[in-house]
Amino acid sequence: MRIIFLGILSILFCVACSEQHDHKGKTPLVELDGNFLYQEDLQSALPARLSKDDSLLFAEHYIRNWVEDILLYEKAQSNIPDNGEIEKLVENYRKALIMHTYQQALIHQRLSNEISEGELTDYYEKNKELFRLERPLMQGLFIKVPLTAPELNKVRRWYKTPTQDAVEHLEKYSLQNAVKYEYFYDKWVPMADVLDLIPLKVPEVEDYVNKSRHIELKDTAFHYFLNVSDFRTVGQQEPYEFARPKVKDMVLNLKQVEFMRAVKDDLYQQAVKRDKIKYN
Repeated sequence: MRIIFLGILSILFCVACSEQHDHKGKTPLVELDGNFLYQEDLQSALPARLSKDDSLLFAEHYIRNWVEDILLYEKAQSNIPDNGEIEKLVENYRKALIMHTYQQALIHQRLSNEISEGELTDYYEKNKELFRLERPLMQGLFIKVPLTAPELNKVRRWYKTPTQDAVEHLEKYSLQNAVKYEYFYDKWVPMADVLDLIPLKVPEVEDYVNKSRHIELKDTAFHYFLNVSDFRTVGQQEPYEFARPKVKDMVLNLKQVEFMRAVKDDLYQQAVKRDKIKYN
């Protein structure tokens, strides 16, 4: 459908194209001062599953933007004199892009992303100052049940007790009675994510949660039970389990930097041995 549409579009535009120009197998759609927009380029940019009308609208905007860019570039060229500084910036960018692409290829080919747990924990322990919380975290359990739910006294006892037996009772109870049940004794979650689940209205919420630990609330429809088994405030050290992804990224980045430093040093030493570096 898109191919047929673009074929019709090329006829509508009645492109007059010089036969001497080598289009390398592409189909010219629009020409402006020797610059060509090809049907294949428009086709690749055209989003899938558009209606015929939407496709036409998209093509009109795409072509208009292409023409405007060409005209603005030509206007800029005619008003900006030959500038060696621009050429220098372009060349520097080209060099940086080529080096970056080569470095990424080398890292992908030769440097493994596998990092031992020992390396991660060692880096974490030696750089604790890098891992300070910017938001409070908690571990615990949450359950939300209707006001009419049965055996609420048992729920009050179970939710306060982080034993396997109590958790199993709550899980079975939740299957039939709970509107929402969240178990996070084994992972750290942001306090804000948990508090979004309950209608808690207190002035110093972080201090309240840290001191209360067992929180029971209700509104016109539900009971809310929250047990905070552990809590970390802003400024405290991030738990290793929570910080681990960040630790891994940092260790991997260090390995990449060290690897590329070694690559550059090796290239330098080879150049020295071959007497390629000439000092004037």
